[in-house]
Amino acid sequence: MSMMSIRAAMPADREAIRLVEEHAFGQQAEAGLVDALVAEGDAVIELVAVEEGQVVGHILFSRLYVSNGGHDFAAVALAPLAVEPSMHGSGIGGALVREAHLRLKQAGETLAIVLGEPAYYGRFGYTHERAAGFESDYQCDALQALAWGDAPEVGKLVYATAFRTELAA
Repeated sequence: MSMMSIRAAMPADREAIRLVEEHAFGQQAEAGLVDALVAEGDAVIELVAVEEGQVVGHILFSRLYVSNGGHDFAAVALAPLAVEPSMHGSGIGGALVREAHLRLKQAGETLAIVLGEPAYYGRFGYTHERAAGFESDYQCDALQALAWGDAPEVGKLVYATAFRTELAA
């Protein structure tokens, strides 16, 4: 029986990460987003799940700012989270989220934002109510936030440039 492990992504993982993203989403947009976030230095935490020497899952948190009254508060955006389709339901995605949260808290981060399925991300403490006060091009019920400490509740969410260029393509 093999054991799944989670570790920081390495440069040698780039192609495997691209394939996991493409398989999970059935398109190249998310893989392109990951490539751009990493290339532009906006990745804060990037982890991979490895089983039997193969990358089977990936998560990336990038730098995001909450801008309010001329002040910018550093936060993180979870995007994307991907697991090989054949491995869905095996707990890999949840393990990646939990491990990333531990590392983010240890690094002093206090606010994470995600645009995703509320039922799924709600399991990890994300809520739309926590994100409802933010001004965002993505403001909807799927926009959710999780705070681990003092963090703003209002302001404009300013995502990394890659979100505007890659997802608009």
